[in-house]
Amino acid sequence: MMVISLRKNRNLSLKQAMKSFTHLDNNNNPSMVDVSEKAITKRTATAQSIVVLTDEIMANFKDGDLQTKKGSVLQTAIIAGTMGAKKTSELIPLCHPLGLDSCKFKTEISGNEIFIECTCSLTAKTGVEMEALTGASIAALTVYDMCKAFSHDIVIKETKLLLKTGGKSDYGM
Repeated sequence: MMVISLRKNRNLSLKQAMKSFTHLDNNNNPSMVDVSEKAITKRTATAQSIVVLTDEIMANFKDGDLQTKKGSVLQTAIIAGTMGAKKTSELIPLCHPLGLDSCKFKTEISGNEIFIECTCSLTAKTGVEMEALTGASIAALTVYDMCKAFSHDIVIKETKLLLKTGGKSDYGM
């Protein structure tokens, strides 16, 4: 584990020095962030994963989806992504367990790419960006799982936060 000492590294800007890892306590031990003093606000986050499929796999898509022996690829991915978003705190150790108010997905096919967007929201003391990122990631992994019988040349090329609202700062607005 790399620990940066602010006293030793004089090249850090003041802005960099003011930022710190929120999941480390004063002794640099992992610690869940204390949100007890935070205000309860409406919080929303949208994340995206992009899955790149081969021409062979794409040739099997009809009417915007692919039916396999396991079922509809995109519908199964949405269900799996929703389940993943709901279980984020079980997968990422320092995430707060959250009861999501909403978890919605949009999928779009463009060329050989499937764009998966997951938007999570709730009214609480902490944000939902990890839930949105987990939902999009699990949905992308499900697409991989359901299409790997055709080819293993599938790439999950990008997972990123698109926007977040609520709390002390917004992102992507």
